[in-house]
Amino acid sequence: MRGLERFSPEQIAQAERYTNMTPPTSVDPRIEVLVTELIGRVADKWTMLVLEILAEKGTLRFGELSKEIGNISQKMLTQTLRAMERDGLVERHVYPVVPPKVEYRLTELGLSLGAAKR
Repeated sequence: MRGLERFSPEQIAQAERYTNMTPPTSVDPRIEVLVTELIGRVADKWTMLVLEILAEKGTLRFGELSKEIGNISQKMLTQTLRAMERDGLVERHVYPVVPPKVEYRLTELGLSLGAAKR
């Protein structure tokens, strides 16, 4: 065992314990699918931009959000916001006025994701 002289017996024992630790060999497939889906949804380019803008600006109307993002189609922004609302990241508030007024803001979950990103 050349080169081990510079380590104390306690350090060597600790390293051996560490190398003997093995992660679980089986993971519940339901959890694996859930984690993969969640990462796939949140890691989406548009979702990340919407999270960032709403975290910075607060409550915004659809048009304001579209202008802030820039190069996004109306269809893609609508799909992204619907998915985020379904996942509990965004709250949508519709005002009963003509023309319709709709505002979006992050939920507590959405805010916590934005905080985790930083």
